[in-house]
Amino acid sequence: MASNFDKFQKRRVITSYFSVVLSVFLVLFLLGLLGLFVINSKRLSDNFKEDIVMTVFFKSDANDTVFKAFDAEMKTAKFAKDYKFVSKEAAAKEHEKVFGENFMQFLGANPLQNSYDIHLKAEYVTNPGFSKVERKLRQNPMVADIVYDKQLITLVNDNVQRISMWILIISGLFAFISVLLINSSMRLSIYANRFIIKTMQMVGATKSFIRKPFIKQSIILGLIGSVLAILALIGLLFYININYPTMAIFSDIELTIGVLLLVLLLGVLITWISTYFATQRFLNLRTDDLY
Repeated sequence: MASNFDKFQKRRVITSYFSVVLSVFLVLFLLGLLGLFVINSKRLSDNFKEDIVMTVFFKSDANDTVFKAFDAEMKTAKFAKDYKFVSKEAAAKEHEKVFGENFMQFLGANPLQNSYDIHLKAEYVTNPGFSKVERKLRQNPMVADIVYDKQLITLVNDNVQRISMWILIISGLFAFISVLLINSSMRLSIYANRFIIKTMQMVGATKSFIRKPFIKQSIILGLIGSVLAILALIGLLFYININYPTMAIFSDIELTIGVLLLVLLLGVLITWISTYFATQRFLNLRTDDLY
């Protein structure tokens, strides 16, 4: 009979430990995922901004000397991330590919102009930034026109600011919920041992002596949950890097390692604090209140 009871108690303890590890793992995995998203969000928004094109059209009498000089200017320009020369012949072929008809057959000539497609660096992708670059480029007497989407620039910047604000709010809220969830799991684990705690206290054990094994045990469970969360996050990062290499997920490797170390630290810290206060609560209870 006693043997069956011991087995039951052992299974209950193992189940309690498993639930704590699972809770720590799930919460820290999601928290780490959010952290990785936060540190990569700026780069992702910068990549999106840098996809906006400024097209500089040149007059029909512009020659190779003009293009070479403009090319040299772009190589040293602080605002240019990259640029590409688009000849009027290439533009005509692209037009035919998009619209499915050759307009030169009707016109008898190519009315398009030679141009440069310029992608600006992210810090210049604002309406004032584009305007400043436009004024500078228009100083070239061979530039016929400069075209870019002003509404798209405004829309991108407004949405990036709005999304960044919500990311900060959600991060703070999720961090708070994570602490509460792990704290609840640890308190339930300690609750199962409340009679042992009170018995040790009644025979003269000090509070620090009683807390010590519970805190040590919770730190071990927190470490296990944290390591599992880190392994899952690393696996996810490698999956993204292999299947979506353009995201350059490992470009900020120092920050990525920092997030993973923070996950490990949080797993230990939260379980330690939760266990400390949970054991303190039962140590301060009267014997009658245990029931």
